[in-house]
Amino acid sequence: MKEYRLKRLFNSKSGRCFDVAIDHGFFNQYGFLGSIEDASSAISTVINAGPDAVQLTVGQAKHLQSVLGREKPSLVLRVDVANIYGKELPDSPFSSVIGDAALQAVQLDAACVCVNLFEISGAPEVHAQCIDNILQLKPECDLYGMPMMVEPLVFKENQESGGYTVNGDEEKIMPLVRQAVELGADIIKADPTDDVSQYHRVVEVSGQIPVLVRGGGKVSDEEILKRTENIIAQGVSGIVYGRNVIQHENPAGITRALMAVVHDGVNAEKALDLIK
Repeated sequence: MKEYRLKRLFNSKSGRCFDVAIDHGFFNQYGFLGSIEDASSAISTVINAGPDAVQLTVGQAKHLQSVLGREKPSLVLRVDVANIYGKELPDSPFSSVIGDAALQAVQLDAACVCVNLFEISGAPEVHAQCIDNILQLKPECDLYGMPMMVEPLVFKENQESGGYTVNGDEEKIMPLVRQAVELGADIIKADPTDDVSQYHRVVEVSGQIPVLVRGGGKVSDEEILKRTENIIAQGVSGIVYGRNVIQHENPAGITRALMAVVHDGVNAEKALDLIK
């Protein structure tokens, strides 16, 4: 059954997935609420743009799953919450999984659950919590036939970046991705590398497990489309973008452009025209 649910994430034309993440409100950060203050409206806009999947929380999944028709995107259910995204790490950082996560995912008709695997300088206990979360979630997911997406995230040090910032060093990303695979991930959602030309190494270390690439921070249309074109050429199975879609002045337009790159092989230059 896992395989059947997993197939709901991937486009029949290209075999790849474009997942839009709108789960940012889960993490108690004011800056994450930009363009999603009205969750229902933001989610509706993305649904109408037609990506393959939308990543939501248990409290917001209703805005997707109450939509009529078979054409709506599949649900990726975020099942863990953390307090480590601020400019300073809290005295007691944590990452916790919701109760009966796999069962709740089944009840919400999700195609997949998503759980973090953090590596944060100065907070090794959060990495340990993430491993415990995954170890407990894995047999639940196996029992209910629910695919488990693991999201390995390497943070830059707070004193260097002033808060949550992705470390794009492939030598930091690769071992964490491999750990996620070894822990039983059915699909990987991984950081982009600073040197995009090296992303095939991340794909290689994941073996047969599909890799979706995170969007990272908000960048220009040209940069996100070119980066997407480059990583698709290196064998990734798709993308998971959040702020580069939901904080865009034209979410439907940038979704069209990214879908064209991911599924139709359109180059970044031509895809730019689809935003208008």
